Amino acid sequence: MSLNTIDAQLLTKMFLAGAQNLEAKKEWINELNVFPVPDGDTGTNMSLTIMSAAREVTKLIDDDMETLAKAISSGSLRGARGNSGVILSQLFRGFCKVIRDHQKIDIEILTSALEKAVETAYKAVMKPKEGTILTVAREAAVKARDLQKNGASDMGAFLDEVIRHADFVLSQTPDMLPVLKQAGVVDSGGQGLMVIAKGAYDAFLGKELDFSLGEVTSGSSVDMKLDPQAAADIKYGYCTEFIILLNKTFNIKHEMDFKAYLESIGDSIVVVADDDIVKVHVHTNDPGMAIQRALMYGALSNMKIDNMRLEHQEKLFKMSQSSQKKEEKTQTPTSRPAVTELKETGFISVAAGEGMEEIFRGLGVDFVISGGQTMNPSTEDMLNAIEQVAAKNIFIFPNNKNIILAADQAKRMTKDKKIIVIPSKTIPQGITAIINYIPDLGIEENESIMLDEMKNVGTGQITYAVRDTDIDGRAIKQGDYIGLGDSGILAVGSGMEETALAMAEAMMEEEKELISIYYGADVKEKDAEALADKIRERYSGCDVELQYGGQPVYYYIVSVE
Repeated sequence: MSLNTIDAQLLTKMFLAGAQNLEAKKEWINELNVFPVPDGDTGTNMSLTIMSAAREVTKLIDDDMETLAKAISSGSLRGARGNSGVILSQLFRGFCKVIRDHQKIDIEILTSALEKAVETAYKAVMKPKEGTILTVAREAAVKARDLQKNGASDMGAFLDEVIRHADFVLSQTPDMLPVLKQAGVVDSGGQGLMVIAKGAYDAFLGKELDFSLGEVTSGSSVDMKLDPQAAADIKYGYCTEFIILLNKTFNIKHEMDFKAYLESIGDSIVVVADDDIVKVHVHTNDPGMAIQRALMYGALSNMKIDNMRLEHQEKLFKMSQSSQKKEEKTQTPTSRPAVTELKETGFISVAAGEGMEEIFRGLGVDFVISGGQTMNPSTEDMLNAIEQVAAKNIFIFPNNKNIILAADQAKRMTKDKKIIVIPSKTIPQGITAIINYIPDLGIEENESIMLDEMKNVGTGQITYAVRDTDIDGRAIKQGDYIGLGDSGILAVGSGMEETALAMAEAMMEEEKELISIYYGADVKEKDAEALADKIRERYSGCDVELQYGGQPVYYYIVSVE
């Protein structure tokens, strides 16, 4: 028997199934990164965004469309991370604006909701490009309207055709965006959207789904209150912990490879390397596979394996207590004393790495949000930081192009303070902007000065390749070091120092006065000093500064101005 409408109960199942499908496939989506570097995070950001909404949905007691729409919209807006997450949250926001007024969704209403979703998301992006998640969403809405105008009446057939067309559009994204074609991938955000849509469609068809939030078929709201993380934990039955006593090299490349392997057999992964030992934690259905791979790097000690399925009820209880304590701690911040008067101006910055955070605090930043590439803060993180800064006017420095939209979203959601987002795309841009703040000038004048000064900063970052590829006319092999500039790849090499020097040479094509080098968590101080000395020797007319950043993923961040 075919369905022609979708009610709140069915939409709940569809949304949760879509969310869990994305959560299950987020690492695959992460691998669709254009550049072959270890910071692909589109899948993670989209998953964290939709799971934030899913948590709100699972708390609902009534199957009411208006309440459901509010939970999806509010949850995704506050949980949005990265550009892909923010765009996804805006798609949901627009979609929910239409459906909230209807207890049953027919093809006409669904088509209007898809169109509103696209309209809302496009407004959130300053310069939308063809070949992205926006293109896939827009063409899905166009197809929906064509089908509706031609008299489509069966909801199942309608959804199937819209999804098939959107899948085709996704396959064409490499022809729309040259950088995708070079990398040999489709758009990762568009792929994430299709994963959500296909999960939702499976739930519409009533398929048996292997997702804890999506497999509920009784319609009982009580049955759907499982905490998503607790339920996900039970997907992998054995909590496995051990320490590796290293007898082989275990650098950042080995660490990322080991993590990737663990992610292929489990979740809840923690890998902490410290000199000659590595502490490992993973939830998996086959502890032996994790142990066997770990033995490649050294002997094992402190081994501990627990059957979590036997401890499920106790775990849920403990998680509930932990969540409650965390919420209480968040609601009652202890990091700063209560104030009764707001100062005129405050500063919020995003930074990853102990050294980077200390640099920004030394420049007078009131609140440093820990994050950056691979760990983009959410809109909720931004809002919490804004709440804790006792100032009438607050400058936010995202310091990453993938965080700017989340900062803008937090700005729109803040009513009691004036928020100024300085669109710094790199850490050096953020540092330069803050340094040029002049207390005696007004907010608008300072904003103008900061934006102008950031234009004079060039940034380069050294990381490594996670796969073979050809891009920007360069043949890159897995394990090569890569120097990324503001607009593409500047250098590729088999040695870290030689690649850093080649990157610096590419950045010094124009006359510069200052070179700043920030070395990361996986670089020894003596090696950083040796690099700085060689750069001083080559560019004797420049001041060269070396500072510890402690940032992950990127061995060096270099700026020239």
